[in-house]
Amino acid sequence: MAKQVKLKAEPRTATGRSAARRLKTRGIVPAVVYGGKEKSQPLQVSARDINAMLSHASGENILVELEVAGHKGTRTALLQEVQHSPVGGDVLHVDFHAISMDEKIQADVPLEPLGVPNGVKNFGGLLDQNLRALPIECLPRDLPDKVTVDVSALNIGDAIHVRDIKLPSGVTAKVQPDLTAFSVMAPVIEEEPVTAEAEAAAAAGPEVITAKKEEGEAAAPAAGAKGAPAVKGAPAPAAKGGAPAPKEKEPKK
Repeated sequence: MAKQVKLKAEPRTATGRSAARRLKTRGIVPAVVYGGKEKSQPLQVSARDINAMLSHASGENILVELEVAGHKGTRTALLQEVQHSPVGGDVLHVDFHAISMDEKIQADVPLEPLGVPNGVKNFGGLLDQNLRALPIECLPRDLPDKVTVDVSALNIGDAIHVRDIKLPSGVTAKVQPDLTAFSVMAPVIEEEPVTAEAEAAAAAGPEVITAKKEEGEAAAPAAGAKGAPAVKGAPAPAAKGGAPAPKEKEPKK
């Protein structure tokens, strides 16, 4: 459950930036409490007390019993907002939301996974958390610091929805029950980048390799080529000018 702390405060009369700077030099932080049956009231609290309260808080939701000087009893409030300086992180202003212990309140509580999903541990999957904070409604005394969800049984493709989350007694979710809170996705396989050399080789097309002639093999000369060997028994070519070649004399018997 959310931690309940006591905090002393004093009424604040001076407002504005110059007044806030003067308070800061004295180690005091301006604050305001609003809501509930009483009207809003400017307050001032010790910077040391505020820092101590924040450092010991186990969650984002803190129930505060404000002891306002000159005010009878205490005023229960929920720490609503803390403004920090962008340089140095000093607390600049604090907002308290007055509540009643017998009336339900709405708040956002952190949602945290518990364990390692089976799909992540054994199959290389990835745990995806879709919901970081869960809007809830409950009595102030039932307000949890956070909500933990066991995700160890999840395999790849499995999911946990809001309706599957087991909440503490007296706490109800104020969001759609079908909303996915956690899921396990399949591992992403990254392709190797294509190099410039590979792209150039693909664009050039396949290399054509011509077969070499066997050693000693000569190309056949073209018909009628100069220097072509004569074929035995073939007629002699005609003499230049178109005259037929003389016949060979037959030997006498």
